Amino acid sequence: MEKLRIHTEYIKLDALLKFAGLCETGGEAKELIQGGAVKVNGEVCTMRGKKCRAGDTVELDGRTVQVAEGG
Repeated sequence: MEKLRIHTEYIKLDALLKFAGLCETGGEAKELIQGGAVKVNGEVCTMRGKKCRAGDTVELDGRTVQVAEGG
């Protein structure tokens, strides 16, 4: 499991996918999320503006990223 450090209260799901390198563009992130390919905390999430906070996990194509506080 990879850890993604953020320095804000939250990061939106579509931005997280790009920041973590799980997709190339915002358009690709939108398609993946709306297509049901992304799980947040083990459940499929189709809201691309979903606020992901420290402790949340995001899964896509067998890769898992956990959001962590940047300190």
